[in-house]
Amino acid sequence: MGDERAHRIDGALSGLIKNLIPSLPNDDETDAEDKLRQAVQFGTRILHSHNDLAEVSDVNQAPDLIKKKLLRENTSPDKAVRFSNLYSRLLSQPVLSQKWAILYLLHRLAEPAAEDEGVPRNLMPTPPTPTPARPREADTRTLGIGRQSRDSTPPAHEGSSLPTGMPMREYHGVNRPGVNGHNEQVAKREEEKRAVFASESAPGPEITEVSRPSESSLLRDLPFTLQGLSSKILPFDTPSTLTLPPSLPLPLISLLHTLAEPSLLYRSLSDFVQSQGEGLVGQSLRAAVSSELRSYLGLIATLEGEIRRAITSLSEEGSRGKIGKAGVTLKRCVVWTREATMGLRLMSLMVEESKSRKGGQLISMIHGFSSSHGDPFVGAFAERVLVHVTRPFYDMLRQWIYDGELSDPYHEFFVIEHDSRSNGEKDKDPRGAPASSVWEDKYKLDDDMIPSIITEDFARKIFLIGKSLNFIRYGCGDSAWVEAYSKDASRELQYGDTATLETSIDKAYKATMARLIYLMDDKFKLFEHLRALKKYLLLGQGDFIALLMESLASNLDRPAGSQYRHTLTAQLEHAIRGSNAQYDSPDVLRRLDARLLELSHGEIGWDVFTLEYKVDAPVDVVITPWASKQYLVVFNFLWRVKRVEFALGSTWRRCMTGARGVLANVNDRLGRDWKVARCCIAEMIHFVNQLQYYILFEVIEASWDQLQAAIMKPDCTLDDLIGAHTKYLKAITHKGLLGSAKASSTGNREDSFTSQLHQILKLMLAYKEAVDGLYSFSLAEFTRKQEFSAKIETRTAQGKWGITEKDEEDLRSSSPAITGRGGRSGIGRNADSPFPASGGSGDDQMLPSLRTRLRDLSGDFRSRVNTLLGDLAYQPDVDMRFLGVVMNFNDVYSPKRRRREHHRSDKDRRTPGIPGGSVVDAGDGGTKAEGKKAEQ
Repeated sequence: MGDERAHRIDGALSGLIKNLIPSLPNDDETDAEDKLRQAVQFGTRILHSHNDLAEVSDVNQAPDLIKKKLLRENTSPDKAVRFSNLYSRLLSQPVLSQKWAILYLLHRLAEPAAEDEGVPRNLMPTPPTPTPARPREADTRTLGIGRQSRDSTPPAHEGSSLPTGMPMREYHGVNRPGVNGHNEQVAKREEEKRAVFASESAPGPEITEVSRPSESSLLRDLPFTLQGLSSKILPFDTPSTLTLPPSLPLPLISLLHTLAEPSLLYRSLSDFVQSQGEGLVGQSLRAAVSSELRSYLGLIATLEGEIRRAITSLSEEGSRGKIGKAGVTLKRCVVWTREATMGLRLMSLMVEESKSRKGGQLISMIHGFSSSHGDPFVGAFAERVLVHVTRPFYDMLRQWIYDGELSDPYHEFFVIEHDSRSNGEKDKDPRGAPASSVWEDKYKLDDDMIPSIITEDFARKIFLIGKSLNFIRYGCGDSAWVEAYSKDASRELQYGDTATLETSIDKAYKATMARLIYLMDDKFKLFEHLRALKKYLLLGQGDFIALLMESLASNLDRPAGSQYRHTLTAQLEHAIRGSNAQYDSPDVLRRLDARLLELSHGEIGWDVFTLEYKVDAPVDVVITPWASKQYLVVFNFLWRVKRVEFALGSTWRRCMTGARGVLANVNDRLGRDWKVARCCIAEMIHFVNQLQYYILFEVIEASWDQLQAAIMKPDCTLDDLIGAHTKYLKAITHKGLLGSAKASSTGNREDSFTSQLHQILKLMLAYKEAVDGLYSFSLAEFTRKQEFSAKIETRTAQGKWGITEKDEEDLRSSSPAITGRGGRSGIGRNADSPFPASGGSGDDQMLPSLRTRLRDLSGDFRSRVNTLLGDLAYQPDVDMRFLGVVMNFNDVYSPKRRRREHHRSDKDRRTPGIPGGSVVDAGDGGTKAEGKKAEQ
């Protein structure tokens, strides 16, 4: 075991020395091996001498030396007593076997003079031609290995008692055979190198205190250097460059490099503090850096006091070059300034990162050091800086959530104010702006400026609080409540007090939202306006709509150019007074008005009439111009459906009343036509009734219930109310067949549900006009028959035959039902004939034309309904599919989905009849002819 341990020690020693001794490029390989071998032998002798020293019987000698040193260097015996306690605890430890050797080594290392002891200089590489400009290359830098001559005594122990055998220890070949053979050669080289060293170290005219200063001189100038001030020994050539003396040893150069870092960092940070900052947060960062620099200067002042006391004590004792005994060295200065250097380094990094950031971005950057860095010192330092940096942010936050005012001159807050002055409205008061712009456009949330110290949801809540307060102050005119609320609830906010901040935000949020909803409901009657819009523009007030349509029917049948607004307004007032609408509040009725849309050529009053409900601020925050337009679109569509229902209803009543009178007398000739017409009208009425029921109840009422449930929530905000109302209108327009731009199967805009319904409604009106034409023909036929019967009775009363053979011949020749073509003229007819002298070709061709038109319009209606039902069957919405089921509950229709046809000629697509109409049969793609509109 002993040989193995010695072998491991020799191997480790050889590897250590080989790494420590550098090789010069000009050295011979033999000289290098010889030098390495000598170093190994020297190290071996030291190790063996150490083993011999460990066998000294007086193990209390080293503790006595340390106690004497502590008593000599300190006026108080406290340190010596503390050392005695520690030594007694050390003796009780069984792990360490060479306690005396360890204490003696520490005692020797504490002596500064030990650095000047003799070292074999032949072990170190020496340049062949040293120059005065690089004295460091020839100074006494060694491996730290001491070699003493046979007759020398270490200067550190002069005048002190040493243990027996220690001072005169020989190192020549102790326990190492073969070493004495090299003693003469080693001694010769030693003498040569000492001579060279003496010649180099002799003072010359170039070597001064500046080129090779002592450690005392360096320590004297160090406080100035650490403050970024130039000195004679350590000057600053540029703001970012510190020049070090070139002749200093490498260990001192390394220490000065370490001490130069806080000096340069302090200069750059001082320049940053003195520069002009853009933004309040940037100025707060400069204030925080300035505060830390003042703390750093306090440390430098303390260090300067210690250095001065050390230099003064050395001058009194007259021991130059031994400043380490006074307790101050460059290495200790490095240790004392280590934490300050880390702080300066961290602040410099923050300053560099802050050049491209501002406001919340800057706070997030600094907070990143606190939240995501693993070093506790970095986290604590960043937290300390954040306390200063976030003060302007919390001031802006306090004004925003308690006053509703944005005080952000440098755009550092996460709320952006729309600058109205950029649009040429410099002197415009925000209270006079439209409420929708005050709420929607005046303030915006900037996600990039949200600091990481708050979450995104928390930031949105803060944004909503300030925006609501600002809206209450300017939009609702309730600034008195805002000021009273600010006085009662305002409190100071600061970084780190998260619980107080969250509590304040929650209280402000609840109070602000409750006040805003109260004002919109109680003072500005928002919910009452919503109900009025549903009753009047969405046709919820049935008696009012029916009376209005009945009173306006005669006027709206005339051309659009002949409509006058005062006439429409008078009829609107009549409908209000004659229905339950008269019991609504005067404010609601005052806002209801009748107006005409933009006129186009060929339109009638039905096409341009509309109702308008006027809203003003701040209700127009919810009922926006877009919402008013959507209400107008829905009203116009429902008004058109109601008009078709009214027209078909009037025609149906005429048919039912005429069936018991006029039409009963023409059943022989027109009975089949009227049966088909009544069936088709009933079919159309069923379609219109199901469409109205679906829109008014399945769509509007269901959406209204959802709106009521959303706005009645206890935590409902104005944004929630706006969103619920927008969703309400979108549901109406989409489910009400008004929102889809294209049908599900084709890409043409003409195939949208709105377009299909409009074409179907046009067909219904055209069919109603054709039926009115048939009724007029039936009435003419009835009149002719009445005249025929009256003349027969007259002739009978005169004693003549009621009908003669001549009359029957004239009847056969003039009746279109018999001849199928125009009869003869009235020339040669008996003047006393009971038949009217009509016989014209116009009346003869009217009935076939009416029959053809009714048949074509009926087929076209069925074709379009089949297409509509086919499109509804493939809609994703359940209610829309249910509409198709209700319309075709008895499977009388055959729904067929329209196929996409890209190449269809104009000849196949054009359809005569309705102007601009294009009807495609859903079954075979054929076309149906439509007649022109019949005039009553």
